[in-house]
Amino acid sequence: MTKILYSLAFATFFAATLSVVPPASAVQSASLTGAGSTFVYPVMARWAADFKQSHPGVEINYQSIGSGAGIQQVKNQTVDFGASDVALNDEQLKTMPAPVVQIPESAGPVCITYNLPLSKPLQLTAETLSGIFLGTITKWNDSRIVAANPGVSLPESAILVAHRSDGSGTTGIFTAYLSSVNPVWKAKVGSGTSVSWPIGLGGKGSEGVTGLVKQTAGAIGYVELTYANENHLPVAAIRNRDGKYVAPSAAGTSAAIDASAAVLARDVRIAIVDAPGPKSYPISGLTFLIIPKNGNNQAKRAALKEFVQYILTRGQASAGALNYAPLPASIQKLDQGLLGQLDH
Repeated sequence: MTKILYSLAFATFFAATLSVVPPASAVQSASLTGAGSTFVYPVMARWAADFKQSHPGVEINYQSIGSGAGIQQVKNQTVDFGASDVALNDEQLKTMPAPVVQIPESAGPVCITYNLPLSKPLQLTAETLSGIFLGTITKWNDSRIVAANPGVSLPESAILVAHRSDGSGTTGIFTAYLSSVNPVWKAKVGSGTSVSWPIGLGGKGSEGVTGLVKQTAGAIGYVELTYANENHLPVAAIRNRDGKYVAPSAAGTSAAIDASAAVLARDVRIAIVDAPGPKSYPISGLTFLIIPKNGNNQAKRAALKEFVQYILTRGQASAGALNYAPLPASIQKLDQGLLGQLDH
């Protein structure tokens, strides 16, 4: 079910709609390979297609295999860049065979999608959402879910939890949120790209989780907003720290980034989940390019730096068109400094 290799047809589709084309450059030809996050796959395909329009000699293949697998390929030195929704911490950086630079390149919401015939969108609190994924809330008509959804007729049916079976940055963002809002979850399960799930069925990639939810009445899962929209699945509004129910959106993620600006200025790797502010969507996250700091092939490195520069500037408009939150000026400024750390 997982799209392993970036599809030219898929990318061309996006390029035909609201194309944002960077200016031509002196880079003649190069072949770049990236791998990792399924979260970023839709916009990565769009970026690659747009970039190729003014760089016809540059081929960019992106493997949508999950953040954990992408990080491993960077570690194995088999790709030119990786993409992960969770940045490497200091201990993980020490295990890399060579220095890497981690550059935030987009942000977006992890949405909670479900398969229920409801009259209006589901509303979930931190308590109910963590209870569902802990397995302590097992029926849709549980009194705690009912209390958060006045006027909605909820069925007595069992809740089927769907989660990622592979190492996933989307899982990293979601479990960071659950760990932030629920001490029981933090103690029993914790956060990370791969965790020991208390309950549920695993699907490979966001495509796998989306498929499980779409095919199973009463199912609930977590995916990127683009996947839910493409499959016509509803998404839940989540009550944030300020007590407001907020649906997943690029605007809600932007609000979470703005509320986290001070901590991100100290370290861009810090999670932005459960951010304060009435408009903040609480399950938001940045996604990162993970790039070896040094390289031997000058043509490849020149093409890679131009591609990343495009992503961080003109490509942000494409991100906004695909339900990702464009990076604010403060993060873009930090990114330029990080990009400057790459050799030529």
